[in-house]
Amino acid sequence: MRLVIGTRGSALALAQVALVKTALKHAFPDLETDVRTILTSGDEENRLRALAAPSSAGVKGLFTNEIHQVLLRGDIDFAVHSLKDLPGHLPESTMIAAVLERADTADVLISKKDVPEIPPGFRIGTSSVRRRRQLEWMAPGVQVKEIRGNVPTRIRKLREDSSLDAIVLARAGIDRLKLDPGALCVRTLLLLPAIGQGAIALECLRTNVQTAGLLAQINHEPTSIQIRAERELQRLLDGDCDLPVGVETELRADSLRMKAVVFEADRAGPREAELSGPGAEPETLAAHLFRILYEK
Repeated sequence: MRLVIGTRGSALALAQVALVKTALKHAFPDLETDVRTILTSGDEENRLRALAAPSSAGVKGLFTNEIHQVLLRGDIDFAVHSLKDLPGHLPESTMIAAVLERADTADVLISKKDVPEIPPGFRIGTSSVRRRRQLEWMAPGVQVKEIRGNVPTRIRKLREDSSLDAIVLARAGIDRLKLDPGALCVRTLLLLPAIGQGAIALECLRTNVQTAGLLAQINHEPTSIQIRAERELQRLLDGDCDLPVGVETELRADSLRMKAVVFEADRAGPREAELSGPGAEPETLAAHLFRILYEK
């Protein structure tokens, strides 16, 4: 049997596909796979923004549109996504058939010099509204600057741009690309991660029962439980991957802990809430957390 995998063509996307192929080969030694790379509007938008003045509106949500179209046409059997790039609402005819075991969800500060605390006036590059709002809340006086490009490009820009002191990246991307920051300093930031950060999602058509059944065999159930809770909160917030919300979930034995911060334009500080409940009911826990967030 042979499956066709759809993915973006970035180095990180292809590294994630390699992890999927390894998991499938371990579960099904005779299974063959082909990879189809798909140029998305997000990739093209980032290319154009590198040539013109950047704007931060809604780029991430463009990373999946073309892949969904190819999947809906039946040209690929399933798609591999960074789960944090998926919109809150998928096409009705598709499903997340599996997620791989989650990587480290932390955001890291990569800086030209070691700073135990972020000082006022420190210039940090990020394209994430979630990171921007948390940094400005936690480190008053920080200067957050727009920066785009893939992970290696952002690291290169930090080295070359004298107007930047640091950038913020996801630890998972650095680890999956096996990047060596060299003389740059790296430390973990106490930011709540994006919904789905560190997770790899495998999406297929609901009608493709055979592919869904195969993918289910490599699903990592503890990660799946966390993701179900996080995406239910995303659904209740009616948000997409650009929503300025940070969510941390932790599954211990049968208990799921969930913590969230949500930033709004008309509030100086975020809405915050934390709750624990049965791991068997992640969507219910998310719904309870949502109510607590908006009771405040």
